[in-house]
Amino acid sequence: MRKKISSDQIAELAQVSQSTVSRAFDPDSNVSAKTRKKVLDIANEFNYKPNALARGLITNKSKLIGIAMKEKQNPFYYEVLSLFTQKLKDHGFSVLFVHTENEEIQQEEIAKFWEYNVEAIIVTDAFLSSDLVKKLKNANIPVILFNRENEDLQCNTVSSDNIYASQSIAKYFYNKKHKKILYVSGNHNTSTNRDRFYGFNSFFKQKNEEIEVIKGDYTFETAYQLTLDYLKAGNIPDAIFGANDITALGVLEAVKEIGLNIPDEVEIIGFDDIKMASWPNYQLTTWSQPLETMVNETIKILLKGDLNTNRRIKIKGNFKFRSTTSN
Repeated sequence: MRKKISSDQIAELAQVSQSTVSRAFDPDSNVSAKTRKKVLDIANEFNYKPNALARGLITNKSKLIGIAMKEKQNPFYYEVLSLFTQKLKDHGFSVLFVHTENEEIQQEEIAKFWEYNVEAIIVTDAFLSSDLVKKLKNANIPVILFNRENEDLQCNTVSSDNIYASQSIAKYFYNKKHKKILYVSGNHNTSTNRDRFYGFNSFFKQKNEEIEVIKGDYTFETAYQLTLDYLKAGNIPDAIFGANDITALGVLEAVKEIGLNIPDEVEIIGFDDIKMASWPNYQLTTWSQPLETMVNETIKILLKGDLNTNRRIKIKGNFKFRSTTSN
């Protein structure tokens, strides 16, 4: 068996310094194309893979991005994590993932981000205190909120335009002349639910119309049971907006169980456009979040290095009409 080759030996064979070998594996470094090719060709010949942590000590760049996420059951966030992992890999970054059990991320939960000197942290569906954001910034670890907003935190945010989206859904129901409208909410203390409810409810307020609300938590089980109880109590809405697709799918199952015709008697719209929404048994009409664009905008912030600008980027999505509406 061939003995594993070291970076010193690669440097000797390529007649360059060890630091040049390390920088040759960084696509953003200032190594010439000729030298980079020479080093990488030799590395490929001997199946050499650089030690990422050691390279980080030399270049002062770990090429690691931390991602903190709470929700593991919602397929939307699985898609978020998969897309970030692939696209960051294309730019030479690796992902260090941390799952938090708490609504608010605790410092000890993200200790590995400090330990491995990540270049930035992307937070999806959890909360950070302003004190923790300050501590991270003091350690030169900026934070980007993804699909979340918090004006009190001094950090960049990238999200879909939830208010525009929910107003568009409200307008659709209004134009269909529906009179009994139900909103099945997500977690009340999240910015996504807050904005979606505000956009949806404010539209109908302007029309001097009231909507009904079921307080959900973004889960299938809660949406299913609460909607079933609501329907069994004799409440029959014309239209239902679920705050996310998982919620809307729970609503859909409850409406089917009662035996109401979809979409002739009840129209249902979700939010996210997860892959399950298009499954034959569901065919859920939904608001499609511009997920790939959102991820690309986040990575642009990382690549430009303007991590302390506190930009707030909102991107509009669009309807994906399927069988739960009669459009």
